Amino acid sequence: MTCTDASGAGRGWRGRVIHRLWIRKCSGVVGVSGQRPAEPYDGTPVAALRRIAFLLERGRADSYKVKAFRRAASAILPLPPEEVAAAAAAGTLTDLPGIGASTAKVIAAAVAGEMPERLAAAEAEYGAPLTAGGAHLRSLLRGDLHSHSDWSDGGSPIEEMAMTALELGHEYLVLTDHSPRLKVARGLSAERLARQLDVVDAVNDHLAGSGFTLLKGIEVDILEDGGLDQSPAMLERLEVRVASVHSKLAMDPAAMTRRMVAAVRNPFTNVLGHCTGRLVTGNRGTRAESRFDARAVFEACAEEGVAVEINSRPERRDPPTRLLELARDVGCLFSIDSDAHAPGQLDFPVLGCERAEAAGIESERIVNTWRKSRLLDWARP
Repeated sequence: MTCTDASGAGRGWRGRVIHRLWIRKCSGVVGVSGQRPAEPYDGTPVAALRRIAFLLERGRADSYKVKAFRRAASAILPLPPEEVAAAAAAGTLTDLPGIGASTAKVIAAAVAGEMPERLAAAEAEYGAPLTAGGAHLRSLLRGDLHSHSDWSDGGSPIEEMAMTALELGHEYLVLTDHSPRLKVARGLSAERLARQLDVVDAVNDHLAGSGFTLLKGIEVDILEDGGLDQSPAMLERLEVRVASVHSKLAMDPAAMTRRMVAAVRNPFTNVLGHCTGRLVTGNRGTRAESRFDARAVFEACAEEGVAVEINSRPERRDPPTRLLELARDVGCLFSIDSDAHAPGQLDFPVLGCERAEAAGIESERIVNTWRKSRLLDWARP
């Protein structure tokens, strides 16, 4: 398919995904080199809107503030630049579906070759480095093993997450939407997950040659008895599986230890996600750590080759430093992940990298510094 016939991508969900991906390629929003962009903003209206959304997400702004910019970017993506420029000149941008007064100002400024005020403000507020350290280790990361889309509790379509990961220089991103038990997060049934795998295939088909792969995964709930909240047949179809506790976080420490060890010893478990479940800041308030025998859990991880996740979300910072150092001493592997629920949050891993560097964790023990082929060999049950 060429840029001139992108509109003929087909009907139904697969056709819509393919169409959106081809429009992004043809609009110059995303290249196919897999390299981090040299400049954060290239002067086009779509890039301005996406950059604002990225920065707001990176700063964990309220989702309603972000959606207007992503909606506007999607609205003008398929339009010829001259049509957008004509609407800006005529003052009729707000007549276009999905364009409001604030996003129209951004588009008009970009069309005029000016820096949009809203973009300048977002750069000033959210554009600074997230942390003083971690840059070297971040440069060694090849991908991210924990991310969410709007199929569960994320805020953006699968292809937008994939495109942003590509722009950030990732070689791979694992899509890990929630399992069915977590209804509050719209966890995926086996049937929905099967449909999602088809979408992942469509994304990869149309990013062929980019040097980037969207991997099939899940954040699967650890049930009270240590079982995993998805069928073995479906887990077998996935490439990377993050197992996490989301319920009964305050259960008896001995029972929690048995629960977590059982999950770690399940052959389908690759990564133990946010192991204490704590929240240290954020709009959800704070939450105490789950209590369990961390040495027993980490020894099981080391024995089974399961990676302990260094969750980079600012409100989690999980595991806490004392447990991170214990896992290091026990000999665990690690995975430094964003747990991104929006494209801009894919920039979070530098926060985990800073913590890993401070703890003296060697890069070779961090599985997402590995090439994709090695990662997939390790993750295979």
